[in-house]
Parts: sequence; C-alpha cells; structure tokens
Amino acid sequence: MNPLRLGYLNNVQLIGRLVADPELRYTQKGAPVCDFRIASSRRYKNRETGEPQEETLFINVVAWRRQAELANDFLKKGSAVLIEGRLRSRQWETNTGEKRSAIEVIARRIQFLDMPTEKEVSEEGPAADTETEYKDEGEVETPF
Repeated sequence: MNPLRLGYLNNVQLIGRLVADPELRYTQKGAPVCDFRIASSRRYKNRETGEPQEETLFINVVAWRRQAELANDFLKKGSAVLIEGRLRSRQWETNTGEKRSAIEVIARRIQFLDMPTEKEVSEEGPAADTETEYKDEGEVETPF
C-alpha cells in the first residue's frame, strides 16, 4: 500500500460572544497577549423528537501583539466577534501535581461584529472604514 501524503491544515472560523472581559498581559519580552473566552452556539432539530435543540461551546482564544491590544480596548463581556485562527493544544501540571490540558484558538484575525454605540463613536472619532470620501450627488458619474 502506498503511503498517503496529507497536506497541513489547521484553520478555524468561529462566531460567538465573549463570556467575560478580555485579560491583557505582557510576556517577559514585552509582547502583549490577550486571553478571552467566547460562547459559540449551534441550533438544530432533534431527529427523534423534532424539538429544537441548542448546543453551546465555550472556547478559549489567545490574541498577540497589536491584535491583543485592540481586543482589550474594544471588546467586553457580551461583544460579538468572528475569530479566524488555528488550534493549539497546551499541557501543564497544577501545584498539586495534576496533569491538565486545553485546546485553544490562536487568533489570526478578529472581526468585531457589534455596531459601535454613539458614545463610542464620539469618543473614538469615526471608524477607520468610514473615512472614504463620498462625492456630492451633483458630482456622481453615471456609467451611461
């Protein structure tokens, strides 16, 4: 039998809400790291009873560098986010000698899904993607 050569793929996309405020810390070399946890739900219909069901997963997310600072500045408990990243497994031993492990998402991209409140917009100024200049209606060019 020929050996099967598999490509490498470790990619995750999740949408959820933060279950607590993010926690920002710094490594010994000064790199910012932000840890937070999201709840991601899935709704489905039970095949046997036909009743709607809901399954919720709680997922740990880790963001690094500038993304960590932005997550800490703009996210809070209840914020809706889309996370793109990769899975990482960690193992450690507690003070009592118990072995523990966890799987977490290392964020490659964090998309804030909540609309900013009027207070946040006035404090922070206009959002970066609203800086596009719009033509006056008199200057609109029509393609025909």
